[in-house]
Amino acid sequence: MAAHALQQPTDTARRAMERHSQRLIIAFVASGLLFMLLPGTFLGVWNLIGISEQHLAGSLSPAWLQAHGQAQIFGWIGSFILGIGFYSLTKMQSTLMFPVRAGWIAWTTWTLGITLRWIGGVTGWHWRVLLPTSGMLQLAAFILFYRSVRRHRPSNTGRRREAWMTIVFGGTIAFLVAMIVNLAAVAYLAISGTTPALPHLLDQQLIVLAVWGVIVPTIWGFNARWLPIFAGFKKPGDTRLLIAYGLSIAGVIAVFLASWAISAVLFFLAALLAIDALHVWEPAVQPAKLLNVHTSFPLFLRIPYIWLVVSCVLSALAVLSDQAGGIWGASRHAITVGFIAGMVFVIGQRVLPAFCGMRILWSTRLMLWSLLLLQLGCAMRVTFEPLAYENYWKFGWKMLPCSAVVELTAVTLFAWNIFATLLQPPAHLRLVTIHTSR
Repeated sequence: MAAHALQQPTDTARRAMERHSQRLIIAFVASGLLFMLLPGTFLGVWNLIGISEQHLAGSLSPAWLQAHGQAQIFGWIGSFILGIGFYSLTKMQSTLMFPVRAGWIAWTTWTLGITLRWIGGVTGWHWRVLLPTSGMLQLAAFILFYRSVRRHRPSNTGRRREAWMTIVFGGTIAFLVAMIVNLAAVAYLAISGTTPALPHLLDQQLIVLAVWGVIVPTIWGFNARWLPIFAGFKKPGDTRLLIAYGLSIAGVIAVFLASWAISAVLFFLAALLAIDALHVWEPAVQPAKLLNVHTSFPLFLRIPYIWLVVSCVLSALAVLSDQAGGIWGASRHAITVGFIAGMVFVIGQRVLPAFCGMRILWSTRLMLWSLLLLQLGCAMRVTFEPLAYENYWKFGWKMLPCSAVVELTAVTLFAWNIFATLLQPPAHLRLVTIHTSR
């Protein structure tokens, strides 16, 4: 008993753990936003403008396109996942202290790894060294994160693990697998490749693993946990959600077996089952919690799931009739921007201020405009990309740069709102300042 008591954090130690976790998640969020803005969105806009000028999808270097994708998927979303994961350790009923050193080493190695991957892909400078080095750094960072989560996992003896926890844990394992596959791919490329670009098929398989194996299930898991609380939705159907998760993993396996038609069907069924399990399109049973967020919050929680279904439908159409990559591109954009970015924009502006020191979102008006413009830009891109790439309507080439600018504006407003929020003092300190000034 005495030894156990010594391990229990005191109130002072608990507050110190909370401060450490808040500083760490701020670092992950800030670096993730920078990856989203600079090598992610800005490079993506540049790429799309170049493609539109040439009226040819293959006019740009595949290495550039892959660097853009790496910055968006792993640099932005990956950083957010790791930051939230480390922050969640302070909310677990653990007797261990917060892993400060492991957290900051993980942030440093992760950020450096993503940066080297982007530099090697875009500039081609010493890419045979930079790419495998980046892969090793990313894997090392994730192993540190994974070990920290495993060590601080609460004891659930006699308790049934909830479905959302199972799915998030499965997404974590898939993340580890993705890092291993990524390292193996770039190491092979450094030895045998002639350019810093992965072979097209391997690149697509890695994207599917990251999106459908890691990010989409993780969103489903956190939605199952948060949507009943924040939006007043019905409690999720655990069995249906677990089946949806199983179908998504089966779809990923089908992709690595080159069975694209089967994967399209599995992903479509998984999406429909997840929507049904989460009650996304059903009336809420409780009022939504709209304090410090825009009143459109429940609406924009539902819209991303429309894009998820659109992406699945387009994937099935691409298997049947895609000729120049336009339908595949629209499908990928619908899920990465419409679903993933759409969900991050709406949930992120709800939870990140609280996670980062109980702050208050700087502007609910900016929140609305970032969400509106993101949806408008995504709709333009998904509509006109197949028309342009597949030579159905040449006017589509003129609209693609417009969609890129609209999305860039949305991303900038989102980043501006989060950065401005982080620059404000926590809510309790603001209240103390106001009280003192009176």
